[in-house]
Amino acid sequence: MTYVFTLWTCYILYMEYKAVANMRLRHLAAESRRPDQLTVLVRNVPPDPDESVNEHVEHFFCVNHPDHYLCHQVVYNANDLAKLVAQRKAMQNWLTYYENKFERKPSSRPTTKTGYGGFWGTTVDAIDFYTSKMDVLAQQEAVEREKIMNDPKSIMPAAFVSFRSRWGTAVCAQTQQCHNPTIWLTEWAPEPRDVFWDNLAIPYVELSIRRLLTTVALFFLIFCFMIPIAFVQSLANLEGIQKVLPFLKPVIEMKTVKSVIQGFLPGIALKIFLIILPTILMTMSQIEGYTSLSYLDRRSAEKYFWFIIVNVFLGSIITGTAFQQLKSFLEQPPTEIPKTVGVSIPMKATFFITYIMVDGWAGIAAEILRVVPLVIFHLKNTFLVKTEQDRQQAMDPGHLDFATSEPRIQFYFLLGLVYAAVAPILLPFIIVFFAFSYVVFRHQVINVYDQKYESGARYWPDVHRRLVICLIISQLLMMGLLSTKKFAKVTALLLPQPILTFWFYRYCAGRFESAFSKFPLQEAMVKDTLEKATEPNLNLKEYLKEAYVHPVFKGNDFDRPRAVDEEESNPLVRTKRTSQGTTRYNSEASSSATTTPVATSGSPRLI
Repeated sequence: MTYVFTLWTCYILYMEYKAVANMRLRHLAAESRRPDQLTVLVRNVPPDPDESVNEHVEHFFCVNHPDHYLCHQVVYNANDLAKLVAQRKAMQNWLTYYENKFERKPSSRPTTKTGYGGFWGTTVDAIDFYTSKMDVLAQQEAVEREKIMNDPKSIMPAAFVSFRSRWGTAVCAQTQQCHNPTIWLTEWAPEPRDVFWDNLAIPYVELSIRRLLTTVALFFLIFCFMIPIAFVQSLANLEGIQKVLPFLKPVIEMKTVKSVIQGFLPGIALKIFLIILPTILMTMSQIEGYTSLSYLDRRSAEKYFWFIIVNVFLGSIITGTAFQQLKSFLEQPPTEIPKTVGVSIPMKATFFITYIMVDGWAGIAAEILRVVPLVIFHLKNTFLVKTEQDRQQAMDPGHLDFATSEPRIQFYFLLGLVYAAVAPILLPFIIVFFAFSYVVFRHQVINVYDQKYESGARYWPDVHRRLVICLIISQLLMMGLLSTKKFAKVTALLLPQPILTFWFYRYCAGRFESAFSKFPLQEAMVKDTLEKATEPNLNLKEYLKEAYVHPVFKGNDFDRPRAVDEEESNPLVRTKRTSQGTTRYNSEASSSATTTPVATSGSPRLI
């Protein structure tokens, strides 16, 4: 029966992979022109004693791609300038607030204190104070801008290179440019709103070291988190609490308190521990040096998935068993440990039912009600909103958080696979969760959330891989459980199952994965031919002129890039709302964008 269930699961996964791959190819063929279709990101440009990075990039692509190279934009290390721009934006906001306040009450000029946040220090005229600070920041910006433009060290060995056709772009992005595979590295450029500008300033040689250190840190984060998880699981054991804290025995024996401790306290405590986790994992992904917001989400989702597998699932099973059967662990030989773990799987069914209700059902209800965003908005509106711009930012509905939502759904998929044969009573709770999730998230995507970026279903290979991992985990746990039921021969018959499942994953990866990382040259030529026929006078150089200029060298135009306007006229998902003209993702994703006018004299331009 387990083979039948595995075959059915693999068949559904295969058909879904095929359907998503076909939808992606249709989307790429139908979408309107965007800068990332004609641009590649080139990294690790080798130094040249006779040429600057700017000249070296132009020379290399003029020689090696003479018929298709159009222009390029070198990458500047403008992180310090971005901090100054952000400070100036904050000062401008305060200045606007006090000017509006003075207009409403011209009889008295507003005052503020010179200390941090205006809470202490010398009392001064607020308008004059912030005007002077704006002037100082403007001078510092001009100095820093001049430094960036004239200092060769501010130019990073990377560039956005644009081509005359999608065919030429695909050839460059999907081929090796040099006999040395460590230099002139090319990849598809993310769309402009998807670029994480801070990480473009990281030297390429640092990336491997950063990712190694982050992997080590993630390992310790996952396994050190077992300590609070173990404590949470011990709360479900009333006898253990009474032994450690005997003075609480009268309270624990109360029927209501006993029900709360055994039923809801472990799940609620575990949820609180997990609230701060996504921020930590996103910071770790940023340290790794990835250059797009979409890839940061993908890497954070990968980390979050392994965290909940090790801590929430395996930790809840193994650690809980260790606390309840510590003596048997110490006295039994190592060969008996799998049996102990196998016995603990059905024992934890009640805990996971509670967890599904507390985390799953309640989480979906909170998602549709949006109580937390509502409370946060009113807090911001009461204490932080000073201008109309602040109000617009406070009303921002946000975006769908793939980095946490998608691994959570896969975790419930794992619970369904594991407990389908062990404790089928858990399945109705999971089915209800998936039904509610479909209805709620479909509504939120169409009617509530703003679109942060468009990746064209590049998530799916990662999603498929993690679903296969869940299937293999369920197979291994089933073999461990059967070994405790005196079915040794049946367990031996199940040994090929994980191997065949892994072979299925490799087959699907070879069959479909290239559709998510490469653009077929045939499709590229079709789109180029169609575009030349319909728009023979299109000036691509003008279209791409400022697409990949760092946002601190732009003014208000970056908040509403032309590519986004064109995409929203032909969206992938039809929505009943209109996106705001300014969203926080363009301005806050890399801590560098600004909505205040910035002088453009001396700004870098495409060559």
